[in-house]
Amino acid sequence: MAPVTFSNVKKSYGAVKVIHGVDIDIADGEFVVLVGPSGCGKSTLLRMLAGLETISDGEIAIGDLVVNDLEPKHRDIAMVFQNYALYPHMTVEENMGFSLLHRGASTAEIKERVDWAAGILGLAEYLGRRPGQLSGGQRQRVAMGRAIVRNPKVFLFDEPLSNLDAKLRVVMRGEIKALHQKLKTTTLYVTHDQVEAMTMADKIVVLNGGHIEQIGTPLDLYDNPVNQFVAAFIGSPSMNFIKGRVDGDHFVAGDARLPVPPGAAEGRDLVYGIRPEHFTLAADGGIEAEVVVVEPMGSETQVTMRIAGQNVFGTFRERVLALPGSRLTLNVDPADTHLFDAETGLRLPRDAV
Repeated sequence: MAPVTFSNVKKSYGAVKVIHGVDIDIADGEFVVLVGPSGCGKSTLLRMLAGLETISDGEIAIGDLVVNDLEPKHRDIAMVFQNYALYPHMTVEENMGFSLLHRGASTAEIKERVDWAAGILGLAEYLGRRPGQLSGGQRQRVAMGRAIVRNPKVFLFDEPLSNLDAKLRVVMRGEIKALHQKLKTTTLYVTHDQVEAMTMADKIVVLNGGHIEQIGTPLDLYDNPVNQFVAAFIGSPSMNFIKGRVDGDHFVAGDARLPVPPGAAEGRDLVYGIRPEHFTLAADGGIEAEVVVVEPMGSETQVTMRIAGQNVFGTFRERVLALPGSRLTLNVDPADTHLFDAETGLRLPRDAV
């Protein structure tokens, strides 16, 4: 195990800059998730750490060792890919032990390490099978087993669950997190799925266009996004945004008046942010919303509504028996709201609103 440090790391392909001076500190044993939309640079950062991409500028260190010019095989990392990258002609046991065999480990050591990893991952009964005889989840476990037998300093995961169906992704999320809690190996995990990021990470790095938007714990990013991009990207369903202005102790958007904390800045264009679960149903005297779509989910009801001509999304724990075109009355706690500058997208600090 070892800490990992990115110091002013940049990457260019010719004149095209794709990573713009990234700084990330990953503590020893920490599980860090890089998240962002396609093309934001997260996989490029992972590949630079692995030695599969060159670094245009800056430094990457594993522990005290700067690895910019070090061959991948000398970095003491293990990588799990999206497509598993298993050898189809080899058994599970041979796939898991291949890297150790390549490094000159003895037969006894390989068997000991493979049996240990297979026990952790529930693969003991499949060691004699080939990848084509396994399910997608089992193949992903084999890929993870091949990584952990080496006992590396750092695990790298590059969107490992994107080829699995939704139900299996949930299962594998839990298995990867449980594996990290057992091994406590420093882990860098790349995904475009913010639900994976929220449920698995000790710390999340939100990337956009080769820049870091925000770094923090999942709940810190959820509760205190620095800008609209982070607020929209972290959380499912996404935060609602309503355009308007503050007038006294209310945010005014068309004919709607929404509550804001005392002292909110007046006289400028702002964007009002409210998460779907922070709407509550009111008997009367609240915010009027027109129902567009009602989606019963069993444990909760998701409702698409219109407020001041703008679509918003609500998640309610109770059953909502409303028809499209009908109206709901909503309450909002001002403490649950966010205000963003309409021009820059930056969230106004709570003591400034």
